[in-house]
Amino acid sequence: MEEKIVVHGPTAVNGTLPVYGAKNSVLKLMAATLLAVGRSRITNVPEIQDVTIMAELLRRLGCQVTYNRGERWVDIDVPESLHHQADYDLVRAMRASVSVLGPLIARCNAAEVALPGGDAIGTRGLDMHRAGLEAMGARFRTEAGYLKASVSDHLRGAEYHLSYPSVGATENLMTAASLADGVTVLENVAREPEIVDICQMLVEMGAQIEGIGTSRLTITGVESLRPVEHRTVPDRIVAGTWAFAAAITGGRVFVQGAEAEHLSIVLDKLRGAGCEITLRQDGFEVQGPERPKAVNISTFPYPGFPTDLQPFAVAMNAVAEGSGMITENVFEARWGFTAELERLGAYVRLDGHHAWLDGMEQLSGAPVEAKDIRAGAALVIAGMRAEGATEVIGIGHIDRGYEHFVENLTNAGATVERHLAAPLF
Repeated sequence: MEEKIVVHGPTAVNGTLPVYGAKNSVLKLMAATLLAVGRSRITNVPEIQDVTIMAELLRRLGCQVTYNRGERWVDIDVPESLHHQADYDLVRAMRASVSVLGPLIARCNAAEVALPGGDAIGTRGLDMHRAGLEAMGARFRTEAGYLKASVSDHLRGAEYHLSYPSVGATENLMTAASLADGVTVLENVAREPEIVDICQMLVEMGAQIEGIGTSRLTITGVESLRPVEHRTVPDRIVAGTWAFAAAITGGRVFVQGAEAEHLSIVLDKLRGAGCEITLRQDGFEVQGPERPKAVNISTFPYPGFPTDLQPFAVAMNAVAEGSGMITENVFEARWGFTAELERLGAYVRLDGHHAWLDGMEQLSGAPVEAKDIRAGAALVIAGMRAEGATEVIGIGHIDRGYEHFVENLTNAGATVERHLAAPLF
């Protein structure tokens, strides 16, 4: 039976909320281990469903994978000879599976990755992945739902300018370039902390990368890489989620294990909404106001405001004093959850990639549905500012990005429960 989350509001968070390794980094770190024969260990691994899916994908490629959830590490033993097909059932379940494309082409001179299709928050094609790898000598064809790549001899260094700083394309191109012949120069690359994290692990493995953290990477290919042990960077999106939970509910939380510097613009916006932010050695503390003030926010690639935190900004403005506009510049279809937020009594006006919200002093509990990871978490937190019971279904999305989501909120004093959802018929 499907599960649901039930929130009894109004309720607030007060206490410590933990942050562990970043979902958007650990999955790509796991894929990057394919570049080196032998056993690598990734630590500070979150207990989320997507890690289990990536582990299964790597097993199908021929690796031996041990995922120790309690001690938060994954061991990946990569063989000399790899399979090179990423099956549709796994790519469909988790789009990050396409991050094996670059490593497989570099190691096997071939790769077959199921086409992932669209996403609930907008289309995310593989055009830049393909064009950049073609510049390095790969040839592609689409057959039976798979993107099939081959290299006649070996990848070679090339220059490629990304038309948009795509995180996924940056990852596939820089992993492939690490084992290519010669020098690869990638312009307009993504600069997210997760990209820096992957670059740092590649350097530990023996890769030669210059310009880490900038929009221009120069990668000199090496003959081989070595397995390593690497600690995953903290999850800035989970950290931002907990910060917004304090802002929306008027609570006080210590976000333990977070890197405040990765959330500079987010914390500035929260200060503008009336929050008090205190930086501490192992994280930061957020004291939410009795009622936040509305803010204007536009999403952009890092170091801009993260698109993954946009639903929480919308939820905050829904209960804020005054009116504010949220502008989405990354994913064109990320407004789907606003219809669910309106079921709680929010007043939202959409105009293209803009959402205008007039804040309501109190929302009203209602049944709603999570359509993606961040929207689901935002609906739960919005329900904490609503009068009565809010039931959120589709919570499998939340489990993909947050470990022990309900337990963490409950430990911080919120009245949130997990139940089996009754069947419709």
